[in-house]
Amino acid sequence: MITMNEVWKTYPNGVMAVNGIDIEIMKGEFVYVVGPSGAGKSTFIKMMYREEKPTRGDIIIDGKNLAKVKEKHIPYIRRNIGVIFQDFKLLPNLSVYENVAFAMEVIEESKSNIRRRVMNVLEIVQLKNKARFFPHEVSGGEQQRVAIARAIVNNPAVLIADEPTGNLDPDTSWEIMNILDEINNRGTTIVMATHNKEIVNSIRKRVIAIEGGRIVRDEVRGEYGYEK
Repeated sequence: MITMNEVWKTYPNGVMAVNGIDIEIMKGEFVYVVGPSGAGKSTFIKMMYREEKPTRGDIIIDGKNLAKVKEKHIPYIRRNIGVIFQDFKLLPNLSVYENVAFAMEVIEESKSNIRRRVMNVLEIVQLKNKARFFPHEVSGGEQQRVAIARAIVNNPAVLIADEPTGNLDPDTSWEIMNILDEINNRGTTIVMATHNKEIVNSIRKRVIAIEGGRIVRDEVRGEYGYEK
């Protein structure tokens, strides 16, 4: 499903963020990406949805090499990769329903398919009764659930979550994790960067630890392994 072969990333200022990474993530896995600040986690994650392009090496997701995809084809690749951000990135002037529907509108789905699918994913994230609310009218946890619904509405094979609980209180963080776990159980591959020690140690999944741009630990049902 996801393969990185000898992947390097050096920024124009000379900073080497990723240093020769080789990794394979199988279809349906749930993987935590952990490590100290500045270790290269964000770059590692961003390369998976081509927000960043590797300096060299191959990143193959669902048979397509993101390192060699032309810029004009990136939007089509991203249709199969959902992304959840720490700061939600919702459109403030659109309702909950419209924020989720927008992801389908850009790929020109029919109105009937959009309505059916949007209401379906809003039910999954327990927000069907908030469809007509605007982002400022719902809580932070509910905004993150909207962001999750938007990320999965096009049935992506891969879901990338970059610190999805970073701005949430502990109780809300657990609610978000329960939703992500359910989505994973439906067959979606999830890669989640996190600093949340309690979640990693309680909901045991595969753990990839990155330090200095290198993978230093890769464990099935691993632990966080760092002091907060």
